[in-house]
Amino acid sequence: MKSRLLLIAGACLCAVGLSACCSQPKQSEPVKKEVGIQLYSVRELIGVFGKSEGDYKPVLQALAEMGYTSVEAASYKDGLIYGQTPEQFRQDVEAAGMKVLSTHCTFNLSDEELAEGDFSRALEWWDVCIDAHKRAGVKYIVAPSMRRVKTLAELDTYCRYFNEVGARCNAAGIRFGYHNHSREFEKIEERVMLDYMLENTDPDKVFFQMDVYWAVMGQASPVDYFNKYPGRFRLLHIKDRREVGQSGMVGYDAIFRNAETAGVENIIVEMEGSSYGDVLRSVRECIDYLLAATFVEPSYEK
Repeated sequence: MKSRLLLIAGACLCAVGLSACCSQPKQSEPVKKEVGIQLYSVRELIGVFGKSEGDYKPVLQALAEMGYTSVEAASYKDGLIYGQTPEQFRQDVEAAGMKVLSTHCTFNLSDEELAEGDFSRALEWWDVCIDAHKRAGVKYIVAPSMRRVKTLAELDTYCRYFNEVGARCNAAGIRFGYHNHSREFEKIEERVMLDYMLENTDPDKVFFQMDVYWAVMGQASPVDYFNKYPGRFRLLHIKDRREVGQSGMVGYDAIFRNAETAGVENIIVEMEGSSYGDVLRSVRECIDYLLAATFVEPSYEK
C-alpha cells in the first residue's frame, strides 16, 4: 500500500511538473530598434578623420550583431570614406546588415573667408564632398563642429555659410545639419551661440544634431531646447561620459519622451571612452541599455 501511494504521488508530481513546463511562455523574440552608431566610438579599431586603420569589416559585422542598424561615418577625406570609394564603403556596410545613415565632416573657413564673407572656395570642397556622400547613400551630412569665432558678425557669416551648404545638400537629396559640443552654449556678445545659430539658419536648409551629453555639460537642458525650437533636431547623439546610462547625469527618459517635439528622425550612439578599455564591450552595453529602455521607441523615422 505504501509503495502504491508513493507511485501515485510520483505520478502526480510528474504531471504537475509537465503541466508547469508546458505552461511556460515561449521566449520572446529579441527587441528590435532602429539605433545608429557614430563610428568615432570605435576609432581605436578603425581610425578616424581620414586616418583609416586596419580592416573595418569585422568591426561592422560585430556592431550589426549587437543590434545596431546604421552607421554614421567619421572619416571622409579627398573623396574617400575610411580610405575606400563611397560605393565600396556602402557595399561593406550593407553586407554587414546595416545602412549608411549619416556622416560627420566639415570644411572650416579661413581667416580671410571669415573676414570677407566670401566662402566660394570652401563651397567647391563641399561640392566634391556632397557628391561622394550621395554615392555612399547617406541621408544626412553633419558638420561636427566649427572653428572658434569671437564676434556675432563672424557667427553670422557661419550661419550664411551653413545655409548655402544646406541648399547644396538639398539639391542632392541630402539633409545638412550641425552637431553641438558644450561651447555652443557659451555666449558671444551676450547671445548664446546655439540660440543664435538656430535663429539665423534656415530650418529648410539646416537642422541640428543635439548631442545630449554635451548639452548637459554645457549646463543646458535638451528638453528646454526641444520646446523652444521644436522640429529643429532631426538627429540625436545619445551619449554619456562613457557608456550610455553610466554616469546618471543625463535624463534619457525625459529626452525620449520629448523626441516628437524635437523632430527626431533617428538616434545615434556616440561614445567618448570606455570604462573597461574595451570599446566593443562598451558599445554593446550602450545598445543593450537602449534596447531594454521602455521609453525608447522601435523607430523614429517619419
